Amino acid sequence: MSSSDGIGQLRSIEDQFDRECAAVADLRTLEDIRNRYLSRKSGLLTTQLQNLRNIPTAERAAFGQAANQIKGKIESTLEQLDTRLSGVEKNAALERERLDTTLPGNRRRLGHRHPLTKARREIEDIFVAMGYTVEDGPEVESTYYTFDALNIPDGNPVRDPKDTFYIGKDVVLRPHTSPVQIRTMEKIKPPVRIICPGRVYRRDPADATHTPMFHQIECLVVDEGITFSDLKGTLERFHKQFFGEKTETRFRPSYFPFTEPSAEVDLSCVFCDRSGCRVCKQTGWIEVMGSGMVNPKVFSYVHYDTEKYTGFAFGLGIERYHMLKYGTGDIQLYFQNDFRFLEQF
Repeated sequence: MSSSDGIGQLRSIEDQFDRECAAVADLRTLEDIRNRYLSRKSGLLTTQLQNLRNIPTAERAAFGQAANQIKGKIESTLEQLDTRLSGVEKNAALERERLDTTLPGNRRRLGHRHPLTKARREIEDIFVAMGYTVEDGPEVESTYYTFDALNIPDGNPVRDPKDTFYIGKDVVLRPHTSPVQIRTMEKIKPPVRIICPGRVYRRDPADATHTPMFHQIECLVVDEGITFSDLKGTLERFHKQFFGEKTETRFRPSYFPFTEPSAEVDLSCVFCDRSGCRVCKQTGWIEVMGSGMVNPKVFSYVHYDTEKYTGFAFGLGIERYHMLKYGTGDIQLYFQNDFRFLEQF
C-alpha cells in the first residue's frame, strides 16, 4: 500500500470523526467515540497506524506525519469535548440537587404532652405553689387501704364487684387515689399537706362522661386547727387559678364515709357564667367534686391524735376539669389517639 492510499484513508477517518463529534451530546457517547477510534485492539486510527509496515520505506515519513497529526487532533478534540460535557452534566446535576436555603426545611414533627398530662401538671403546679407535695402509690391495692382504712364498711356499694375491679379476694384496682393518703399518713406525722394524682379504675360503662379508667387527684391536709374555712378557701383559690378569677365555688351538704362533715362542691358554670344553659341544666352551677373534713375514724387507723389534729380532703377528676375548661363534649376523645383532637392542646 502506497503512502497516498494510506493518507487518503486517514483523511476519511478524520472526516468521519468530525461528523460524529459534531453530534455528540453526552459523556457516554463521547466514550464510545474514543473507543471506536483509539482502542488499542480495534480502533479505526490504531488499525491504520498498524499499516505503517506495509508502506514502502521511502514513503513512511509522510504517512507517519499525517497519522500523528490526525491522532493529535482526535485526542485534543476528545479532551475538549470531555471537559465541556463534564461541565454541562455537573451543572445539570447541581441544578437538580439545588438547595434553596430561603425555603423552610423539612423538619421532623415533634410530639408534645398529652392534654391530660398537661392538665395534671397544671393542677400540680397550683398546689405545689401553695406548699403541697405530690405523693404516689400503687394502682393495684389491698382492700384495707382502699376501703377499711377509709371507713368504708362491708356492704357499701363501692365495695361491690359490680362497681370495683377485683383481682383477688382482698386485692383491687384502686377506684380512687385515697389509699395514697393512708399510706402517707402511716409514714409521716402531721403537718401533712399532699396531693395524690394517678390513674383509677371503676366498672363504669364507656360513654360521653364515663370511662373504666380515668385520672384523679385527691388532696389531704392535716394539722392543728384546720377548719372547714381552710377547705373552702383552698378550693376557691384553686378554682380561680385554674378557670379564672371570675369563677365562684359553692358547697352543699353531702355524705362520704371518710369525711364528716361532707360537702359536694359546685362550680359556677364556665359556659354560661351562671345565666343558665343546657350544660348546667339552667341552674348556673356544675357539680365537680366531693370534699369534707377528715372523719376521726380515719385518723384512728394511722394513729393520729384526734383531739389534737383535724384535716380536710377532696378529690377531682382530671378529665372532667379539662373538659370543663376547654368545652370538650366527650371524655372518650382523650383515649382515642386522634391527632385532630390532641393537636388542639
